[in-house]
Amino acid sequence: MKRKKLTLIAIGAFCLIGVVATFFGRSVPAGSWGLRFHTEGEPPEGSAGVAQLQKYDTVFLGDTSQKKIYLTFDAGYENGCTEKILDILKKHNVPAAFFLVGNYMERNPDLVRRMVNEGHIVGNHTMHHYNMEKIADPAAFAEELQELEQLFFNITGKELPKYYRPPQGTYSLENLKNAQNLGYKTVFWSLAYVDWNNDAQPTKEEAFSKLLPRIHNGAVVLLHSTSKTNAEILDELLTKWKGMGYSFGSVDELFG
Repeated sequence: MKRKKLTLIAIGAFCLIGVVATFFGRSVPAGSWGLRFHTEGEPPEGSAGVAQLQKYDTVFLGDTSQKKIYLTFDAGYENGCTEKILDILKKHNVPAAFFLVGNYMERNPDLVRRMVNEGHIVGNHTMHHYNMEKIADPAAFAEELQELEQLFFNITGKELPKYYRPPQGTYSLENLKNAQNLGYKTVFWSLAYVDWNNDAQPTKEEAFSKLLPRIHNGAVVLLHSTSKTNAEILDELLTKWKGMGYSFGSVDELFG
């Protein structure tokens, strides 16, 4: 019994060491990127800390001393919302980053060119939107990003800006290192809501109940350009955020 008790204590101590090591930046946990909001209007706690992520050219939050928002959109396909979203961004003179997959680029080259021509950043969301956490081979990881780079060049005649967002937010420490070794900067987010399910789109009220109270200084906002709700509310949303004193920055400023 005594030996069993000592074993349990040892296991508990080992687990505690792992938690403490992670908390103090000695490792970056793998899995799906997640957030915990503690105080309304204040930045959330991420799956990993700002200092932890900086080592791998990765961010989820901007300068919290500035009332500035960094707007990003993920897109795996097009369903008729992006043109309206681009119109609204142009109306408000707000820059955004669009993280696109190969299927989107292949099917919507005119929209990709419009994003570029209107001053938005197009980022790498991988060629096939795989769970990148499960791709351990650096060569296979590189192929997913480099194939999209080539496709973007074929469409625009330009080099793809080296900003990477892991599909579904799934990642590992090796992923972040592999992206960094390829010259990429990884962009997570500090504010998002369930806007991606086209079979259960949130109402305008539900969207505002998440996006207004939780906005904060330095927020990196993730929206999906496939969301009809987002297309419907974006004009009013940007107006409300501006009314709260926020301005808008480009994601490249996050690494300045």
